[in-house]
Amino acid sequence: MDAAAGRKRWAAAYPELGTDPIPIEPYISPAYFALECANIFRRVWLNVGREEEIPHAGDHFVKEIAAAQSSVLVVRGGDGAIRAFHNMCAHRGNKVVWQDRGQCERFACTFHGWSYGLDGQLLHVPDEDQFHDLRKHELGLTPVAAALWEGFIFINLDPQPQQSLAAYLGDLGERLKGWPFAQKTACFAYRAEARCNWKVAVNAFQESYHVPFVHQRSLPDSAAGQGNPLAHPLAIILFPLHQTISIYGNPHTRLNPVDELVVRHGHSYRKRVVSQGDLPPGLNPTRQTNWGFDIDVFFPNFFMLIFGIGVYFTYNFWPVAVDRTVYEVRMYNPPPQNAGQRFALEYNRSIQKSGLTEDLATLENTQSVLASGAKKHLILQDNEIAIRHHYKVVDGLVRAPDGFGRTA
Repeated sequence: MDAAAGRKRWAAAYPELGTDPIPIEPYISPAYFALECANIFRRVWLNVGREEEIPHAGDHFVKEIAAAQSSVLVVRGGDGAIRAFHNMCAHRGNKVVWQDRGQCERFACTFHGWSYGLDGQLLHVPDEDQFHDLRKHELGLTPVAAALWEGFIFINLDPQPQQSLAAYLGDLGERLKGWPFAQKTACFAYRAEARCNWKVAVNAFQESYHVPFVHQRSLPDSAAGQGNPLAHPLAIILFPLHQTISIYGNPHTRLNPVDELVVRHGHSYRKRVVSQGDLPPGLNPTRQTNWGFDIDVFFPNFFMLIFGIGVYFTYNFWPVAVDRTVYEVRMYNPPPQNAGQRFALEYNRSIQKSGLTEDLATLENTQSVLASGAKKHLILQDNEIAIRHHYKVVDGLVRAPDGFGRTA
């Protein structure tokens, strides 16, 4: 691998981030968490799903965003457009849609029967003539800004977002355009609530330093090996808000007999195969032959892991409280064409689920002692610079939210 990977190169590449320890207080302070909710999660673009989840008119899902004290209804309208609304009736404030997802021609509040169209307009009020000066045209569902990028649905709870989605995603969004996300339709999803601060969860996936230690059973030598025993990243690109981290793929991974069978019939998460020809410029940016996958971090809480074998995962970390986080994982694969590929898909799913379980164990054990006061700071090494970057962006927005547009 690149000989420079063994040196402290990332601090030299991004000297403005410094090398000091970072404080623990933002991981345990309720007051700091409240500012994060107000100055970040109520103001930035948040990924809430993919458009394939609502392919037909009337298809919809509800996203609960505890950090913004909001329930958001996302729906495909009769005109094919995807829209988002606050899931709140204009009458007495009840939730209009109680189920996680569904299909309908209109939305009807179960409390008093007020009904709304797929475009959010108020259509019907029972016993309407008993209301005083009822202006139905002003009482539709409250809209939430919604936009698409490469089939991913983003929403912004700011009534007047300071940036378009394209501007917010910036160079990272441009660099990943064109990868065939929509072709990976075989999806497995997991959801867990972890007893940890959302940044503890985010930070765990911004470095590969932990891989040789945490994942000895699930992925023993896939991202580390003789040429790179401590899984140094191949490249780190830090944008004003977002990040790309290229992870090493060991070309000499030892495969067991089941792995060998999986490789013959499909692909294995333990066997890295790089196809350089069809990669957009944002993937494997340094074009390393020993590349495994990229971790693309869309601030604040959306991760995309894109592998050279043509699959990708998404992670969303949703703050619930200062010490609670909902962790959502989706694994996207090409649809299997035969029994062998189906077997490979299920085997890979079990490997990845084991890896996720290993990661979750570290998160809760970390949070359980952070508030002890035994330590006041976290010590970061050079290859953990993405954690330092995320901390700096969060802290900057917590302290100066009006600088958001300039930051991005």
